[in-house]
Amino acid sequence: MSETTASNPAIPAPPPGASAAASERLVPRRVFAFLIMVFGMFMSILDIQIVSASLSEIQAGLSASSSEISWVQTAYLIAEVIAIPLSGFMSRALGTRYLFAISAAGFTAASLMCGLTSSIGQMILWRAIQGFLGAGMIPTVFASAYTIFPRSKQHIVAPIIGLVATLAPTVGPTVGGYLTDAMSWHWLFFINVLPGIGITVGVLALVDFDRPDLKLLDHFDWVGLASMAGFLGALEYVLEEGPSYEWFEDTSVAALAVVCVLSAVVFFWRVLTAREPIVDIRAFVNRNFALGSVFSFCVGIGLYGLTYVYPRYLAEVRGYSAMMIGETMFVSGATMFLCAPLVGRMMLKVDMRAMIAAGLVLFAIGTWQMTWMTRDYDFWELFWPQIFRGSGMMLAMVPVNNIALGTLAAELMKNASGLFNLTRNLGGAVGLAIINTILNDRTDLHISRLHDKVYWGNATAVDTLNTLTQRFQGMGDASLMALKQLNQIVHRQAVVMGYADAFMMMTVFFLALSTLVVFVDRPKVMGAASDVH
Repeated sequence: MSETTASNPAIPAPPPGASAAASERLVPRRVFAFLIMVFGMFMSILDIQIVSASLSEIQAGLSASSSEISWVQTAYLIAEVIAIPLSGFMSRALGTRYLFAISAAGFTAASLMCGLTSSIGQMILWRAIQGFLGAGMIPTVFASAYTIFPRSKQHIVAPIIGLVATLAPTVGPTVGGYLTDAMSWHWLFFINVLPGIGITVGVLALVDFDRPDLKLLDHFDWVGLASMAGFLGALEYVLEEGPSYEWFEDTSVAALAVVCVLSAVVFFWRVLTAREPIVDIRAFVNRNFALGSVFSFCVGIGLYGLTYVYPRYLAEVRGYSAMMIGETMFVSGATMFLCAPLVGRMMLKVDMRAMIAAGLVLFAIGTWQMTWMTRDYDFWELFWPQIFRGSGMMLAMVPVNNIALGTLAAELMKNASGLFNLTRNLGGAVGLAIINTILNDRTDLHISRLHDKVYWGNATAVDTLNTLTQRFQGMGDASLMALKQLNQIVHRQAVVMGYADAFMMMTVFFLALSTLVVFVDRPKVMGAASDVH
């Protein structure tokens, strides 16, 4: 090109910086293809929580026991945790186009089968397949966002993927509750079918970000895959089931804990010695990626922890239906949606470390407001805590994504994206285990303490019991019914106090976490001239 220009004076030389300007231009085809992929990621993350407010309806429809129905969520989570780190290798081998299309098509087919299933065993199987195949869409979107778009445009792209990663699990109970009440629980899964077909076709037609390297499959590390599945699958099971079965006092939890440890040893040995390891952990050498992954892990605790705690409180204490829970939880989702463009603009002008710290503090304010909760906390009492939660999550999550992935070399991006998304999911699993343990232990403690105070010499307890006895006069054994009612009041109060303790724990945790930003290397301001490449 340069030679032709030099030899033919009729062809004007391109102006200085023209090639740089061209590289900064957003290609409409790629933008549209990326948005299709983002929608696929939204569906995959949404399906983690879409069933959470409708498990009782699914249980009734499939005639499942209370222990079996929990596996509708657990099977999806275990399969997803295994598949997310695998996606880095598979994306390099198959290319973004084919991996995403296979993931979307498989996720869609499994969703259809979940809706058609007639037994709990079939449901658990198809949910596991749905989670495993759908997981490939999540890190692929993150990797694409930081490789196909110029850095000066990432203040637009970063809030989109940050919004989807935080909004999808937050609005999951809302969407699930609405679909279940309006139609039936089957539509929690049927709703994925038509969009899934459209995503598969769109990706095959439009995505051209990279090329597959099928030779990598010749060195596929099957031992590494088996050990990773044992390590992450057993870890997820222990974290999910441990709080319900007194941890290692349960034989299955203890046995899988041993499997987890042994598999972890084999997995890390293969990662460090295999010719083509199933997971490349070199990205952790980058200080900001390592710290960003720590923040992602901790943000996952808050993201999935509160998405679990709020619906559980509303159902257990307030007696809300799936639809009412969804309407209440919608506040956080709406806040995240409204904050996304503001966060994108702030990233152009504000130190991202300050944004992360401010977001974590806002999150802590939201949980602190819940520490004096009572059994009467309703929509409006939860309104401002959810506003702080939604805005804080967006303000922290988007800069964390950019700090962790925004400066990595392109050849590390696909593996790093899988690892980064894995940390968020593992953080959610650890957070749920800790929260469940706190709720169980602190509720038992408060029940014991309240029972010690509710005795015949306590004037308040006696007056309450007499009032209840008078209320039940003529309805049978009034004294026994009054005692049962008083016991329920004590138990409910202990449960509420347990929730308050869990919120206090999260408040202290996120305030302490906000101080860790001082260890992060100062990132460059997004869109600065020095960042153009």
